[in-house]
Amino acid sequence: MPLLERVTTLVKANLNDLVDKAEDPEKLLKQLLLDMQNQFMQVKTQVAIAIADQHLLEKKQQENLAAQKDWVRKAELAIAKNEEDLARMALERSLTYENAARNFSQQIEDQSHQVHILRDALHRLEQKMTETKAKTELLIAQHRRARLSIRAGGANVKELENDIAFDRLRMKVNETEAIGQGHAALGEANAEKRLEALEKSDQVDRLLADLKARTSGMTK
Repeated sequence: MPLLERVTTLVKANLNDLVDKAEDPEKLLKQLLLDMQNQFMQVKTQVAIAIADQHLLEKKQQENLAAQKDWVRKAELAIAKNEEDLARMALERSLTYENAARNFSQQIEDQSHQVHILRDALHRLEQKMTETKAKTELLIAQHRRARLSIRAGGANVKELENDIAFDRLRMKVNETEAIGQGHAALGEANAEKRLEALEKSDQVDRLLADLKARTSGMTK
């Protein structure tokens, strides 16, 4: 039966091997789950049809058994009325219905076996669907965590780059400030030297003036 063969193939599918070999495991599992759901609905429909057919066969069997008993009753009535020919005919008809009921019994047994196979396939497929769904959800969660880790890693790298750039800028500012301070210090040193020179010149001028004054006084 092609349907049962497809179900067997799906049920026997090794999810781990399929995931390992797939380029896009998440997509593969989703498609596999979709295939299983479609097959599940088909098998479920077939189970319903098979059970309905079994009930129909059982009904036909009961109808033939009832007819067989009715013809036996007619045969008994014929014998009671001394109608042996009619009784024989009635018994022959009862045997026909009895054989029919026996044939239906075999068909019912075969149909019951078919229902059992379909129900078993439906149950196994449902279990496989549950396993596949859980595997898919787990894989999706893993992929989401991986993407978040990559994003977080990218953010950390960006943050590190920003820190490095900030450190460079801070070093540049410090360097500029140092140079400015150096220039300021150099200017201050020059100013101090000039002031010292002025003070020394003024002191020399005063000494010179005193010297001139003393010399002039001695001359007079």
